[in-house]
Amino acid sequence: MPAIDLSVFDLFKIGPGPSSSHTIGPMRAGADFLGFVRGLPPQALAAAGRIAVTLYGSLAATGRGHGTDRAVLAGLLGELPERCPPDFLDGLARDPDKPRRLDLGPTALEVSARDVTFGPVAHDLGCPNTLRLQLLGRGEPAPVLAERLYCSVGGGFVRVVGAPDTPRPAPVHAYETMADIKRIVAEHDIGLTKLLLENEAAISGLGRSAILAGLDGVLSAMDAAVAAGLATSGLLPGPLGLARKAATLFERAGRSRRQPHESHLAKLMAYAFAAAEENAAGHVVVTAPTCGASGILPATARFMRQHLELPEHSIREGLLAAAAVGFLAKHNATIAGAEGGCQAEVGVAAAMAAAMLAHGAGFGVRVVENAAETALEHHLGLTCDPVGGYVQIPCIERNAIGAVKAYAAYLIASDEMLAHHKVGLDQAIAAMRATGRDMHCNYKETAQGGLALSVITC
Repeated sequence: MPAIDLSVFDLFKIGPGPSSSHTIGPMRAGADFLGFVRGLPPQALAAAGRIAVTLYGSLAATGRGHGTDRAVLAGLLGELPERCPPDFLDGLARDPDKPRRLDLGPTALEVSARDVTFGPVAHDLGCPNTLRLQLLGRGEPAPVLAERLYCSVGGGFVRVVGAPDTPRPAPVHAYETMADIKRIVAEHDIGLTKLLLENEAAISGLGRSAILAGLDGVLSAMDAAVAAGLATSGLLPGPLGLARKAATLFERAGRSRRQPHESHLAKLMAYAFAAAEENAAGHVVVTAPTCGASGILPATARFMRQHLELPEHSIREGLLAAAAVGFLAKHNATIAGAEGGCQAEVGVAAAMAAAMLAHGAGFGVRVVENAAETALEHHLGLTCDPVGGYVQIPCIERNAIGAVKAYAAYLIASDEMLAHHKVGLDQAIAAMRATGRDMHCNYKETAQGGLALSVITC
């Protein structure tokens, strides 16, 4: 495989929840198809009658609960995740069958949720989460004037099936594994921060100040999600009737009957609840590495800032270490619940957060690796089984538990003897890949097994 050439800002995307693979990816697919169709010859556009969208895999199984239908419509209507107002998506949800005008230049069409079809869960179209977008002509049967298949591969990443990959600038320090990173750090006598910043500059073309400003923007968006969640109460959208808990947990965490260490951990969990509840509400979060796991890194960052009293530059550098772990997981396994179960989302997020804590606290690359490995190891086999297809039960609490596991993994790694650590991060990622491959599809985001069947919803 080629070296990892992802940008930090590919991994940390700001956009609406509740699912990066079900919301952000499909919205990008819709926007891409809009651009593709607008580039067709005028005679093809003049013959157009409507646009048809078909969802496959877990997009079909849980697309309504995840908001996939309105996300792809938003993309077709010209919205992008990083700038799409939550009110716009809320409007599509309130009145899904209302026709919206889609301007194609020589002609105009109307689109609504009626144009979105939920296809089969089992298919052979290239990846678990696939979308088929078609421009159809008039008449019955309507001729297909243009078509594209998209794979939504987790973390908001989407690719066109059959399209060649666009070449990207080569990184300064080529790596594929954690072993490569450790070798480069040793051979060039550089720290992890410098390695990642030099690669980011080469890949993104941004200068150091722009990269640091971008990282600060990511951290700011993460903390805004925590703040919004802590300030909000009531029920989350959807039929489950799930009450928000973050504000109550945070208020009760400070009660005098708690020991200081208990209060700190309770607040860490409240922070994770807060951002995860904002995600479940379809509000703006940061993929870290996905929307479904978007509570763990924001909670960790606020914990580092307010309870460990680390300076902002240390938190920013910790975020770079977290990105490195996310890159390795995506490159060598998956970060998509539809491919690997929740171990690929909450498990990877916990590993990223453990690395963030270790690096932010000033530890070297060996401790960073050990912290990430420990956190990932103890999420192996975790299924993705959202009740009712909503990113609520068990997803929100899993973010809180994942944040605590990340902190525990950091404590173990920072206090143990390095020579006594036996499992490497590369080995844990390989185990996650193999476990995800063997996991039955019922336990990979389809809401057809696990808690999704055990918990009765009305």
